[in-house]
Amino acid sequence: MYIRIFVLLLVTVLFSCQSSDSTCTLDEDRLEGRVDLTIQRLEPAFFGAETKEEMLTLLAQYPEVTSKALGIDAYPNMDSLAGDLVRLHQDSAMQELNKAVAKEFANLSDVKVELEQAFAYLKSYYPDFKEPKVYTYVSGFDLIIDEEVIVIGLDYFLPSDHAFQPDIPRYLASRYERKYLVPMIVLAISSRYNEIDPKENTLLAEMVYYGKAYHFVKSILPCTDDQYLIGYTPEQIQACWDNEDIIWAHFIENELLFETNPFEIRKYIGEAPATDAISADAPGRIGRWIGWNIVEEFAVQQDLALPELMREADAKKLFKDSGYRPRNASEK
Repeated sequence: MYIRIFVLLLVTVLFSCQSSDSTCTLDEDRLEGRVDLTIQRLEPAFFGAETKEEMLTLLAQYPEVTSKALGIDAYPNMDSLAGDLVRLHQDSAMQELNKAVAKEFANLSDVKVELEQAFAYLKSYYPDFKEPKVYTYVSGFDLIIDEEVIVIGLDYFLPSDHAFQPDIPRYLASRYERKYLVPMIVLAISSRYNEIDPKENTLLAEMVYYGKAYHFVKSILPCTDDQYLIGYTPEQIQACWDNEDIIWAHFIENELLFETNPFEIRKYIGEAPATDAISADAPGRIGRWIGWNIVEEFAVQQDLALPELMREADAKKLFKDSGYRPRNASEK
């Protein structure tokens, strides 16, 4: 019965009621701390280096990139890394990839503006937040993020129909496009502030953790459509809303909330094209989506500021205080 309902609703083209309003405007008070961000494009210089000596100069010029993104720890010395990078960047296929990236990402003004706005919002909630340096590269990795530096592997974010594609499953590749880039960065940053109880190893704890993470991203990027936060299509989001009571019933009837078996937890939290335990038509990671709904209810019921909500480490308490229940059709 569930499969038939889900298939029917997946054909609808209605957008999620949790999506952004097309007239959404940002809070000017939260943008007061906005700074002019520089995105440093590394690929022209690194691909232009023709000798090991030139590459060594670049590695010394960008020590944070060398240490955090280029894998210096895997090499016996800097000379060895420099030699490998020169050979890699002179490879004809890599040269073609770099040209494709340069064409597709000739202008990064949209990414710059989104990051400036996101960092301003972050500072409004967390005054001690310091903007990291931001670099781009053609790399074979997607994102390197820590408190001091962000390195964006632009080759991972080419359009999904581009000839050059990263070596990842297709269901994941569809989420590696330009519009997903800043939400991915903010999602990664959320982990700094997302407090947990390390003794809690239940499915509920995982659901709440991801729910808090998505709530964080939505708070920092309030005008970004939900599809770019959670990586579902609009049709999948709408189908999830329309089947929320059925999805929730599966968790309750199978007594899953306090499940501690990692293999069982992975069925509902881990990356997958579908949550087969519920239906082949239910999108993967559906436990994260339910966790997001739980946290949103908690935020409404408790009226907490973002930092206070992120400090709530007791998943069971958060769930209880949320009063979560699936919404009736009239409430969606």
